[in-house]
Amino acid sequence: MQILDGVVGILDGVVGILDGVRGEGGVMDRERLADFLRSRREALRPEDVGLPRGRRRRTGGLRREEVAVLSDMSVDYYSRLEQPRGPHPSEQMLAALARGLRLSLEERDHLFLLAGYATPRRTLRTDHVSPGMMRVFDGLEDAAAQVVTHLGETLRQTRLSAALIGDESVHTGPARSMHYRWFTDPAARLIHPEDDHPLHSRLFAATLHQVYTREGKDSRAAELVAALLADSPEFAALWREHPITGPYCPQKRLQHPQLGLLDLHCQTLVDPEQSQLLVVYTASPGTESHEKLRLLSVVG
Repeated sequence: MQILDGVVGILDGVVGILDGVRGEGGVMDRERLADFLRSRREALRPEDVGLPRGRRRRTGGLRREEVAVLSDMSVDYYSRLEQPRGPHPSEQMLAALARGLRLSLEERDHLFLLAGYATPRRTLRTDHVSPGMMRVFDGLEDAAAQVVTHLGETLRQTRLSAALIGDESVHTGPARSMHYRWFTDPAARLIHPEDDHPLHSRLFAATLHQVYTREGKDSRAAELVAALLADSPEFAALWREHPITGPYCPQKRLQHPQLGLLDLHCQTLVDPEQSQLLVVYTASPGTESHEKLRLLSVVG
C-alpha cells in the first residue's frame, strides 16, 4: 500500500505540473476551484435537486457523492477536485459540474475561468440548463418530461420520458437533434403514425427556419440547415417554402411498441434566454391514454 500511495503521489505531482501550462491561455487555479465547488455544494439543499433530506443528514448542504451522481461522474473524481488534488477537468466535465451544482450562467463562466478555460460563448453553447429550469425538472421525476434545446437536442430526460419516446442521450453529432434525425433516419418516425408524418415534417422545418432567421448564417442552426439541405430532399423542398411555425408542441399521437397508440397533450415551459424548452407529455384523466401513460412506469 505504501508503494501504491507513493505512485499516486508522484502522479498527482505530474498532474499539478501539467496544470500550470494549460491551453486556452489560462492556468487552472486548483485551490480556488476546489473552494468554489465546495461553497456551491454546501449552499445547495437536498430539496433544491429533488432529493429527500432524510433524518440522518447533519448538514444543510449536499454530500459529495450526491453532487457526483448529479454530475454523472465518480465520487472519487469529484472528491479529488475538492481536496484539491484532482486532474484537470475537461470542458465537458465542467459543463456536467455546472449542471449538477445548478449553477447560473455567470457561475458557470466563473467555473470555466477557474479551470483555465475561456468562458463558453453563450450564443453557441446551449447545453447548460438554468437553475430555475432544473428545479422544475427535478420535481417531475414521475412525469414524462425532458429539457430540449431550440435545435431539438435533448439535454435532460426523466425515466418515464425515456420509456415513452426512447433514450435520446445515446445520439451524437448532428443526430443529437431530433430535427436532423427526422429527415435522415427512418427509425425516428416509427413513434408517430404515418398519417401524421407530413405535419411533423413541416413543424420541424418551420422550427429550424425560425431559429435560423433569428441566429443568422454563422450559427449552429445554420450548420444544421446546411447538413439537412445536403442530406434530405424532403427538407430542401419544405425549406424553399419558407415555412412558419405554429405551436411548438401541439397535441400528439405516439405509437408505443408495447402499449400501442397514445393521444397526448404537450405542455412547454420556455427559457428564452437560453433557447430551451421543458416539454411535458400528459393525457386527459380517465382516458385510455392516461392509463397507458401510468403503465409506462412498469413497462419502462
